Amino acid sequence: MEKKIRVLIAKPGLNGHDRGAKVVARGLAEEGMEVIYAGLWNTPEQIVETAIQEDVDVIGLSILSGAHDVLVPEVLRILRERGIDNVIVLVGGTIPLEDIKFLKDYGVKEVFLPGTPISEIAKFIKQIIYKTE
Repeated sequence: MEKKIRVLIAKPGLNGHDRGAKVVARGLAEEGMEVIYAGLWNTPEQIVETAIQEDVDVIGLSILSGAHDVLVPEVLRILRERGIDNVIVLVGGTIPLEDIKFLKDYGVKEVFLPGTPISEIAKFIKQIIYKTE
């Protein structure tokens, strides 16, 4: 039996718009994943600490504020600093196309833009966790 995938959905920074994050969280739960929603206004440190405490496989960062170029690298830096290399980091939100390569080069596995079907996000996660094609 495959283990249940644990996903943390978090909103880093000061952006207060969380409808998309809640939609993704609910959709991934409906796809059979165990989802922890961290709520609004998380610091990178809080996100990493929650990921450790909840023993998640995936961190999904929802960013609409434009601060992705600062907040995402900080989450990844803290993960590395804490020796956590087995957690997949995904980003969703209004990310300029020209910034996607920067985020992936820094260690983000995938960036999902607004309008991406939840089934596509779930399929991506399952392929990585279960190592399927």
